[in-house]
Amino acid sequence: MSQPPIPPTDRTLLSLMACVFAVFLVTGAALPALPLHIHDGLGLSTFTVGLVSGAQFASALLCRLWSGMISDRRGPKFAVTVGLVMAVLAGLLYLASLLATRRAGLSIAVLLTGRVLLGGAESFIMIGAQSWCLSLAKPGNVGRTIAWIGTAMFVALALGAPLGSFLFASFGFASIGLATCVGAAVILPLVASLPAIRPTPQSWKAAKQVLRAVWMPGVAMAFSSVGYGVMTAFAVLLFVQRGWQPAWLSFTAFAAALIVARVFFGPLPDRLGGARTAMIFIIIHSAGLALIWLSSYAWLAFIGSAMAGFGYALVYPGLGMEAVARTPEDARGLAMGVYTAFIDLALGIFAPFLASLPM
Repeated sequence: MSQPPIPPTDRTLLSLMACVFAVFLVTGAALPALPLHIHDGLGLSTFTVGLVSGAQFASALLCRLWSGMISDRRGPKFAVTVGLVMAVLAGLLYLASLLATRRAGLSIAVLLTGRVLLGGAESFIMIGAQSWCLSLAKPGNVGRTIAWIGTAMFVALALGAPLGSFLFASFGFASIGLATCVGAAVILPLVASLPAIRPTPQSWKAAKQVLRAVWMPGVAMAFSSVGYGVMTAFAVLLFVQRGWQPAWLSFTAFAAALIVARVFFGPLPDRLGGARTAMIFIIIHSAGLALIWLSSYAWLAFIGSAMAGFGYALVYPGLGMEAVARTPEDARGLAMGVYTAFIDLALGIFAPFLASLPM
């Protein structure tokens, strides 16, 4: 008995999830390899490591609004395609930087350019994919759509780090560049086969309305993301300091619980409402962080990590629903770009600020 064909909307969602998965998989793969390549391979300082690693995230932030506007004006398919081409070029620049390893300054300059391109690729692909899926989403499926695209990102980041460690240890940094290039190139034909969404001309009035409408959900998301930033930056250090082993399990439990929540409770924002769902899950997230802080036992702290991840899972899609609901349909790409930029600001400002506080 033959299987029924996959509906076009579901096929598009699966294809865009694959696209997001690919770009964040190679993003995650570079994270453990870059410091070793720059510090040990090229013999440069930890400041240079931080500069090159952070260039991608700075570029992603700067491209959020631009990618949103391009997605609305030229169509999300165009934005995603541009992002994939940028990712291919980033991988080629990774490889090109290896040709100048005897001149470390030139090698770093080429590598830095590749990181900037990959950050732009991340913005164009993520915002374009979200805008594309929102254009196709039926009423009552907006939160589910945002949740599934985000799930693809988190799963890719979780798998990217061990993949990158294996590739770098086995084949060197060239394998990271090759994986970045090939991973994006393989997805290009898949995106090209999808039917495009006709863009609607966007007025300046719509752009102003987006900024007025999104700031409240965006600020709420920014403050809600402080806990996520703290977990990614300091959880392992805290667990090592307190002798809770294995320390890596702290973030693994966070990420695994987040994925479980997205898979099983993804439709919840559409049923309960975005703001109500976000409020419930923020409470769970906060309770998990408090449990880590108050815990005297490793097992209890690991439970707290899982609770924090579970709670954070539906804050983004819940508040994202509120952001999209307040904006015109022809400006959804810009709305998601502005909304996501608040998270970048939170991770780029609040987490370093907390690191500077006296213990």
